Amino acid sequence: MNIIVGLGNPGKRYDGTRHNVGFETIDLLALRNDIKVNKLKFKALYGEGTIGGKRVLLVKPQTFMNLSGQSLLELVQFYKVDMSQIIVIYDDIDIAVGSIRIREKGSAGTHNGMRSIIYQLQKDTFPRIRIGVGKPEVMDLASFVLSPFRKEEQEGIKRALENAALAAETMVEKNIQEAMNKYNG
Repeated sequence: MNIIVGLGNPGKRYDGTRHNVGFETIDLLALRNDIKVNKLKFKALYGEGTIGGKRVLLVKPQTFMNLSGQSLLELVQFYKVDMSQIIVIYDDIDIAVGSIRIREKGSAGTHNGMRSIIYQLQKDTFPRIRIGVGKPEVMDLASFVLSPFRKEEQEGIKRALENAALAAETMVEKNIQEAMNKYNG
């Protein structure tokens, strides 16, 4: 079983913001694979289903971004999954809007949600999909990631979300290497 976790902040106030692209990717995966993400447990909204005939959990932590690790730790302990069976999807300011990057492991960088996950799991050896949201030009980082995308960025972010969902499906159905070869960039 794979656990696909999209990072974001709960509540209407954060819908459509740069920090919530992980949640939006989970919503897209749910729609594409007919999985209802409507159960509340493990400090998360989640749904169970299949992608390519393989069992998956689609997860949206409800702890707010900076405490995302609490939710994922509960899921990992309950389902006893290996780190390689986790896919975390989140925003990255160091990647241009419209691009995604897939990695097998790595540090949290400047992302507080990933810091929380790595701290709670005590490992950074899980796959992740980073979605480019661009860098702030003048506003502070917190305000930037909680802001919506500009009109001229809409097409790029739509493409990135679709590619992130396709990459996650490829990782589940085939392997991470194939997803990296096809979608990184």
